[in-house]
Amino acid sequence: MTASTKGLELRSLVSDGKLELSLADVELSPPGPGEVIVRIEAAPINPSDLGLLTGPADLATLEQGGTADRPVLTASIPEQRMPMVRARLNESMPVGNEGAGTVIAAGDGAEDLVGKMVAVIGGGMYTQYRKARLTDLLPFPDGITAREGASAFVNPLTALAMVETMRAEGYTALVHTAAASNLGQMLNRICIADGVSLVNIVRSAEQAKILHDIGAKYVVDSTSENFRDELVDALAETGATLAFDAIGGGKLAGQILAAMEVAANRNATTYSRYGSNTHKQVYIYGRLDLGPTLIGPDVGFAWGVGGFLLTPFLMKAGAEVVGRMRARVAAEIRTTFASHYTAEISLAEALDKDILLAYSAKKTGEKYLIVPTASG
Repeated sequence: MTASTKGLELRSLVSDGKLELSLADVELSPPGPGEVIVRIEAAPINPSDLGLLTGPADLATLEQGGTADRPVLTASIPEQRMPMVRARLNESMPVGNEGAGTVIAAGDGAEDLVGKMVAVIGGGMYTQYRKARLTDLLPFPDGITAREGASAFVNPLTALAMVETMRAEGYTALVHTAAASNLGQMLNRICIADGVSLVNIVRSAEQAKILHDIGAKYVVDSTSENFRDELVDALAETGATLAFDAIGGGKLAGQILAAMEVAANRNATTYSRYGSNTHKQVYIYGRLDLGPTLIGPDVGFAWGVGGFLLTPFLMKAGAEVVGRMRARVAAEIRTTFASHYTAEISLAEALDKDILLAYSAKKTGEKYLIVPTASG
């Protein structure tokens, strides 16, 4: 074991009624057969990471402690939210779904990867060094940087999974909410390249411009006075009856289903008190709104709402589909799957109170990148 495999790792600890975030010293054992050690040089903060990082804590109670190089953040967890995290009580958990960096050591069968830039998935990526299996890696061609490859799994594969789901379930077009996000921009580029009609729902004129500038045809602003009519028109033109919703709570999922019902009935020749026979489906894959999902009575009876997560999709999709998806990401990491970041921060800065509140706001179009090798 060399000193180079000792480093810092960001940890999240839940005790009774309290969240504690800190940096811990870690030391990796040598890689075994089919394993490598990666120096993590970039790791994005995705909304899905925040569920483990801050969980159900009340960030209004956040308090700064520790030192400049070893900061500690604490926050209270409301009593009614504690059942959500009972299973992880008193367990110091590493955070970060994905990252990228350079392979610095390898076990038998992985020696050819030493010195290569790879993306890594599997959790615990807010760390300076990470041991990983070959199956958790995505090697890149020479010249790709860690910053370019850091977000190679969660958003790219989720966007591709949406299109794969559309095809597998017999739909021909898509609706996507919070559509100006990093993932949303990737989905637009995929759909443009693949000839798939995509209806984008955004929350401001500025977000609409982002998508129009990259070639999106159907962009609807939910803050517009004519939102419902504009959404119905876009749905009628595209025939979209499948939606992926990042918002989760509130009225939007119900508004989408209701608009799909209106669009389906535009050309109806007979009346049914049960509504159209066209099945309408919304998959919720995010919870930007933690409130209840509200579905009104104006959606007919041929509809469904369900959850959608990347990992279960990949488990069902099979090796051929997943391999094809991963190969496309690696080949198009600078184009279709390019990511843009609001700021780059060190591990210590990730535990600065003001910075954490900024990236926890989950604002559309803002994405933070942790650089574990950076100081400060």
